[in-house]
Amino acid sequence: MRTNSSSIATELNHVEPAGDSSLVGFYRAMNGAQRKTFWACFAGWALDGMDFMIYPLVIGSIIAHWHVDRGTAGLAVTVTLLASALGGWVAGHMADRVGRVKTMQITILWFSFFSLVCAFAQSFEQLIVARALLGFGFGGEWAAGAVLMAETIRAQHRGRAVGCVQSGWAVGWGMAVLAQAILFSTLGDESAWRAMFLLGVLPALLVLYLRRHVKEPAISVRTREVQMANGDRPGIFEIFTAPMWRTTLLAALLTTGAQGGYYAIATWLPTFLATERQLSVIRSTAYLAPLIFGSFTGYLVGAWLADRIGRRMLFSVFSVGAIALTMIYLRLDVTNRAMFFLAFPLGFFASGYYAGLGPFLSEMFPTRLRGSGQGFAYSVGRGMGALFPALVGFMSSRMSLSATIALFAAGAYGLFLSVALVLPETRGRDLGAIRPQFTE
Repeated sequence: MRTNSSSIATELNHVEPAGDSSLVGFYRAMNGAQRKTFWACFAGWALDGMDFMIYPLVIGSIIAHWHVDRGTAGLAVTVTLLASALGGWVAGHMADRVGRVKTMQITILWFSFFSLVCAFAQSFEQLIVARALLGFGFGGEWAAGAVLMAETIRAQHRGRAVGCVQSGWAVGWGMAVLAQAILFSTLGDESAWRAMFLLGVLPALLVLYLRRHVKEPAISVRTREVQMANGDRPGIFEIFTAPMWRTTLLAALLTTGAQGGYYAIATWLPTFLATERQLSVIRSTAYLAPLIFGSFTGYLVGAWLADRIGRRMLFSVFSVGAIALTMIYLRLDVTNRAMFFLAFPLGFFASGYYAGLGPFLSEMFPTRLRGSGQGFAYSVGRGMGALFPALVGFMSSRMSLSATIALFAAGAYGLFLSVALVLPETRGRDLGAIRPQFTE
């Protein structure tokens, strides 16, 4: 099995002399099949972002409609993310067993259906259940898609390619905000928030069409062929055995910090603008626009930096920047005008490090466990990070919402920075040569 994996990796990771090191250089070097994979994964991540961000954007309407408090409303986000954590782990293991592409098709159908169910919820309890089931699907889609993209692209392009795919999240976020501005200005609140959830179904048609033209990576196909021939299929708990357990634990802690900070900000910032800054839905959209554009730019710059300065340096720089901008934006007595201009750098640093997470996690696990390991680590981080929106909601009854968001976000980014300094640099790793061990 090692011989086959190594030969595949040699083909995949062959470094060409004097390659294009620009942000889009990886795209020029792609063939037709690789470009189809890129756009399919990009569209899938954009759909994930849109479906997830719909709820934070309508959370104020949900609170008013069903008369729930902030803590309970934030709990719906937490439940969604906890379910996505389980879905990511299960789908990651499934991707190792049946393939990356097939797993993506199943998960995209799953969460599109439950987005439709959310639109017809008749109680807050029904909405929580529907969001949980939706989360199970979109958590699984990321796990399969990130591995698929990492195994499709050459090593010297991996950071830029996977990072640019993840910029699709900001595109989906922007689509959700645009839909909010249009629907809430043309429909009543009751119809508008339900129409928002209905939108989560439509992009799936395009994504499913694109994914029918995406091939399973050769390194994945041949590894599974050898496993089947030898009767050596990976077990779902194999990532917790020696010598993999330390890698699994530290990767999960890293993603906990990364996602906890982001979700604390993304979930409650629209409510902060509406309550403490007294901005209407339409006006708050204008303040979210530079935040989202900053996030998108951060993804692209982070993708380029992941290949230029390495994964660890990217995480360190962006986590420090995220802490600083969070405190300035939420804790200093600044005008609304200043907040508008601060939103871009906040979005830039609070999101851009995600560009390095996908390639980094793919480079931490051997091929037979890549889906399981990456899916579990990212998903546990998402599940632990899921506690932050609920904690912010409950704690905001004792202190201001801005102070609560800042407290939890800064703490999460601090954890992210600490773990990043412990983990090894993985830039340029040969995926086929990775062995089940932790490398200092």
